[in-house]
Amino acid sequence: MSNTFDFGGDIVWRPSRDDIDRSNLTAFMSEHGITSFDELMRRSTEDVAWFTEAVLRFLDIRFTKPYSRVIDLEEGIQFPRWCVDGEMNIVSSCLDKWAADALHRERPAFIWEGEEGCIRTLHYGELAEEVNRCANALRTLGFTKGDVIGLYMPMTPEIVIALFAIAKIGGIILPLFSGYGEHAVASRLRDADAAGLFTADGFYRRGDVVDLKHIVDAALQDVPTIRHVIVQRRTGHGIPMQDGRDVWWHELIPKQDTFADTEPTSAEDVLMIIYTSGTTGRPKGAVHTHCGFPVKSAQDMAFGTDVHPDDLIYWMTDMGWMMGPWLVFGATLLGASFFLFDGAPDVPGPDRLWDMVERHRISILGISPTLVRALMKHGLEPVRAHDLDSLRVFASTSEPWNPEPWMWLFRDVGESRRPIVNYSGGTEISGGILMGNPILPLKPAAFSAPCPGMAADVYDEQGKPLRNAVGELVITAPWIGMTRGFWRDRDRYIESYWSRWPDVWVHGDFAAIDDDGLWYILGRSDDTIKVAGKRIGPAEIESLLVRHPAVNEAAAIGVPHPVKGSAVVCFCVLNPGTTGDDVLVAELRELVTHEMGKPLAPTDIHFISDIPKTRNGKIMRRIVRSSFLGEDTGDTSSLVNPDAVMEIRMLR
Repeated sequence: MSNTFDFGGDIVWRPSRDDIDRSNLTAFMSEHGITSFDELMRRSTEDVAWFTEAVLRFLDIRFTKPYSRVIDLEEGIQFPRWCVDGEMNIVSSCLDKWAADALHRERPAFIWEGEEGCIRTLHYGELAEEVNRCANALRTLGFTKGDVIGLYMPMTPEIVIALFAIAKIGGIILPLFSGYGEHAVASRLRDADAAGLFTADGFYRRGDVVDLKHIVDAALQDVPTIRHVIVQRRTGHGIPMQDGRDVWWHELIPKQDTFADTEPTSAEDVLMIIYTSGTTGRPKGAVHTHCGFPVKSAQDMAFGTDVHPDDLIYWMTDMGWMMGPWLVFGATLLGASFFLFDGAPDVPGPDRLWDMVERHRISILGISPTLVRALMKHGLEPVRAHDLDSLRVFASTSEPWNPEPWMWLFRDVGESRRPIVNYSGGTEISGGILMGNPILPLKPAAFSAPCPGMAADVYDEQGKPLRNAVGELVITAPWIGMTRGFWRDRDRYIESYWSRWPDVWVHGDFAAIDDDGLWYILGRSDDTIKVAGKRIGPAEIESLLVRHPAVNEAAAIGVPHPVKGSAVVCFCVLNPGTTGDDVLVAELRELVTHEMGKPLAPTDIHFISDIPKTRNGKIMRRIVRSSFLGEDTGDTSSLVNPDAVMEIRMLR
């Protein structure tokens, strides 16, 4: 894709001298005698070892055994080894060092608020002690280094404690989106051979109780490797507990000792597997290490959103998505405070978000375009009812912006003085490829530049750099946060990112760079669907639909939605003798809702006689989508059934 793109838009925000002088980015550059951002980008991408070591020192990452080399590329750019021979457990840098500091241990690590109004603050010293209790409990249950333990919980203090406790004993964290259904939970736990799981009885959404435990019980019927489930009492509604497997958090953990050893780990030991959906096959488990994901998270948080120890950062997310662990690891490595909210941001009213900003003095707010579009319909009255003086930076990720909601947030809510730090990357990146920052100007919906250390470019179809036109977003040098591959699937990792051009990471986003050097993301160049920032592979939905006895084939696509960014639309070919009616639509929608979770349920299901396919049987979702939306389908010569295109067009 290389058509000319009409960027439009002028610079609407420029940093003040104070913004520049107080920034972490300026401090880092000054420390190394760097006088411009362009010079920083050149040095950070041309000398990866220098930049990585400089970041490790800037973040004060603690090693129990020093590394011999920063990076080893013996196995190629696709499989670099980082901090070679070094030993470190990231919990030492996130918690242990702050708890040992008499002053910092009294600073808030995080503030939590529940939808029902409960508030809890844990200081660094308290958090370290609670993590130690939880780590001791895990060891009491027999969990050891290398065990995979899932997190399927609401956004409460317990999920933070559990995340760090798993890392502290050298276990492997497996975060799961709290909105997943049983199929999505089971498939990920099963793929990782998970040994344990943290969950809760349920959580509150819009005043109702969502029962998590019954989903867990159903999912674990197909996951024989799970030995123990630790259950948080969140709502207090009655749930069944399985003898020998299930144990209550409040009965096990508070009685444990507040001291626990931090397990020695290699810098490259696996810390976390975050599953992200692809366009085909089972979900992909992106592998991250102790010296990888947290370091990249903190680097981006420091250089992009400019978080300092006196900041309170809130990113509206779930621990099952990359930004949940990003928030926790990044803020604690920087010694800052973060905010958690477990609930709907418009309950009891559309001003709930702004009310929390005012009451808790939130200074950096990460908010998605989907939520901004939803809040816009309520106008500015809910905003103006609150004092937002503490708020100095907006941030955004998960999906591309369109200019109208961006300008509403910047101009009307932010009074044209609070920058929107746009952020785009992914789970496999450990953060951002592109990001705004406090020392460069902004245009609506744009990115100021690549993140330092990210050798990003835009290529045309021949693999040549491209300007002022839309092409593929690529990366041409390694970075410390890059995934160490997919869990037990080396070939799929290579195929997904490294197979198009030699030694070039192809990210799967369409991007562009304008004459002023600002960057734009125009959406996915593959078939992955993002619903309100939640990324799902169409194959997962399709596999559920064809389980129904009436369905022979299925295709799932994402289509534009005014609030959620994208919505799921499905197309089904039925078995002979089956009638497609409203009853069947309801059954299929309920099937997907039950297995994948309500947020990922299809908005529409259509019955058709055939799905566009290639001669080798590959479903052409790109053509399905463009046909349904009335767009140019491009080259259809590879289709074995071109008549299917017209049938889909007739559905509009």
